[in-house]
Amino acid sequence: MKIKSLKASVHRFAAKVPLLKEPIDRKAVLCEVETDNGLVGLGLTGGGFLPLAVVTALEKELLPVVKDMDPRDTEAIHEKVWWKLNQRSMTGVISSALSALDIALWDIHGKHVGRTVAQLLGGARDWAPTYCTFGFHEYDRDQLVEAAKLQLKNGHRRLKMVVGVHKDGWQEDARRVRAVRDAVGPDIELMMDANYKFNPVDARQLCRAIEDCNLTWFEEPLYQNDTRAMADLRQHTNIPISAGQNEGHRWRLRELVLHQAVDILQPNVCYCGGYTEAAKAGHLAQAFNLPIANGGGWPLHNLHTMAGLMNGWRVEFHLDMQAVGEMIYINPPRPENNIVKVPAKPGLGLEPNRDVLKDTLVKA
Repeated sequence: MKIKSLKASVHRFAAKVPLLKEPIDRKAVLCEVETDNGLVGLGLTGGGFLPLAVVTALEKELLPVVKDMDPRDTEAIHEKVWWKLNQRSMTGVISSALSALDIALWDIHGKHVGRTVAQLLGGARDWAPTYCTFGFHEYDRDQLVEAAKLQLKNGHRRLKMVVGVHKDGWQEDARRVRAVRDAVGPDIELMMDANYKFNPVDARQLCRAIEDCNLTWFEEPLYQNDTRAMADLRQHTNIPISAGQNEGHRWRLRELVLHQAVDILQPNVCYCGGYTEAAKAGHLAQAFNLPIANGGGWPLHNLHTMAGLMNGWRVEFHLDMQAVGEMIYINPPRPENNIVKVPAKPGLGLEPNRDVLKDTLVKA
């Protein structure tokens, strides 16, 4: 079995989320790989970071390198890509492109042997626990509370909200976190995500102000995922720290672990180099007795990592990216009773909606 062709494309989606009048604009890059025996795999990376450059990298740079290779030989493919295109281990466009390619290759492998990607990764479980990212920064405080209550009615028991972007600073974030905790009660898990937005002083003051709110984790609190500063923050708060969703390869993820900067490692297959690289990050975390959890969304792909590896933990159903997944794929898996089941079909178990992909195509 050999890689025959590769097509990549950017797609734009209007993702509707509760209580917001206007939909959230989301882009994604899709990568479709076909083999000489007719098997097709579909990979994805997020479209928020130079998506047209990712398409060019896939079609003009990566395809010539991997064409006629066996799609199951992902170690050989990664090694060749590194030596031909990325000897200095840079991230960004090359990592996003490699992620989309790698996901497509694992999809093909699973279809070829009749197993799910989660099974190929080790088959620890055929399900994974879920959480819901509901707390968008566009909400005012009252809307945020209403949105949290809505997700409780929808059955979610684990909730995450965004911090670090309000004009009134960490003080307003503290008020928003406390308002949600008061609304949902003590038994609902609550997480917050700063998306790299705080300096160390503000992050520490926010932690100090809300430590009694019993948060499950504080995600990516500091600029640049600064491992030294995150390790210091971790020593001064009882809130667990998580990070790693946008790191482009195992060496960046390794720094988070070795500097003792995180309690939870968060490799995302859509950004870190695909399943091949995420599995290495997962095994690294296992050696340090750390769980891995999905941050950065795209649950339909990351659920396989969380189910397949023994230290896999939470899958993030980020409401806008969940909405995009519902558009891209026909009847994809959904969270139920705070878990998501791995699809029974082989590979990713996902069927693309060709009509939607045609309508959402962004022309270069």
